[in-house]
Amino acid sequence: MPATDYQGSFLGRISIRRNQVMSMEGNHEQELEDLELFQKHVADRFADLLPPQPSDETHADPLLSISWLRKLLDAFLCCEAEFKAILIMGRETSQILKPPLDRLIPELLERTVKALDICNAITNGIESVRHYQKLAEIAVTALENKPIGDGQIKRARRALNSLVTAMTTEDKDGNNYTRTWSFGRRGAASGNNKVTGQLRSLSWSVSRNWSAARQIHALTTNLVAPRGGESSSLASTVYVMSTVMLFVMWAMVAAIPCQERGGLATHFPVPKQLAWAQSMIVLHEKIGEEWKKKEKKGSAGLLDEMQKMEKLGQSLIDFTDNFQFPAEDERVEEVATQVAELAETCRKMQDGLVPLQLQIREVFHRMVRSRTEIHDLLESNGKLSAPMV
Repeated sequence: MPATDYQGSFLGRISIRRNQVMSMEGNHEQELEDLELFQKHVADRFADLLPPQPSDETHADPLLSISWLRKLLDAFLCCEAEFKAILIMGRETSQILKPPLDRLIPELLERTVKALDICNAITNGIESVRHYQKLAEIAVTALENKPIGDGQIKRARRALNSLVTAMTTEDKDGNNYTRTWSFGRRGAASGNNKVTGQLRSLSWSVSRNWSAARQIHALTTNLVAPRGGESSSLASTVYVMSTVMLFVMWAMVAAIPCQERGGLATHFPVPKQLAWAQSMIVLHEKIGEEWKKKEKKGSAGLLDEMQKMEKLGQSLIDFTDNFQFPAEDERVEEVATQVAELAETCRKMQDGLVPLQLQIREVFHRMVRSRTEIHDLLESNGKLSAPMV
């Protein structure tokens, strides 16, 4: 069953349950069933994100490509909707005010605040990627000219050198990042805007000491798998959602340039025996291996399109540095193939980056709404005294 179908079925079922009166025993059995279904849906969604096996002939989206990241965010939005339904719908408020939920839910709310900061940083990072795209497009335009002359070579070389330099030094100097938050103004936040120009910046400053790596580490604070009876209760549901949030934010930070990612943790604090987490653990290991290579090399991120752009850029720089007119036909054909690949990569960025940015914005606002609803529910019962952040 497609993700949207079983999500709708799941949410509809909980909505029906909201008006039912059950015995405590029946309610517990229903809760166990909801938890099992939620965990199954999480497992299925992340299994769909696994890279294909070498023998698999399907054309799956490359790991950490723009299209893959969009599927990742879709999975997060589906999980988040189901989690909120389990937590709030068809439930007496008193049930989420008892230990250990009286501690776990406020911790989740604080974790959400940190995730919101990461969404903002990722949006700024996408602006860096758009800058790389523009530099690559300049080089493509110059090298597509026939015949290639010294003027085109010089223009392409300048653009390619700027591209590769920016991509290889971005992480080394946090000052390279524009320190503004980039979500829509409050009046337009709820609109269904699809135009780039409507993504107006809020433009408030962030600290020079803000670190994406530290923020990811902070998401792991108090993230401990429930034991004993808690493993089959709402406490487990909160843990699953917290883990999904951690993985999604970590993967986005690894893929997209962000302020201060040095030392980004590659340890995933999730027990390997948990069935619903198996695909997530495999994905984390694969991305973590690539991140370790990336840190040694010093490139700007693991986004698949950026990796291709950097590789092609280095090769084309070698061509422009050693260019002599007239160029050999064989070499010209080879370069034409690489230029076509770079143009295709730019096209994918052109088509995908704005929708990705809008999707991150949707994740941001969804988390804000959910946090507000849960916070207000707790506050109305006098169980939460901390002000909203």
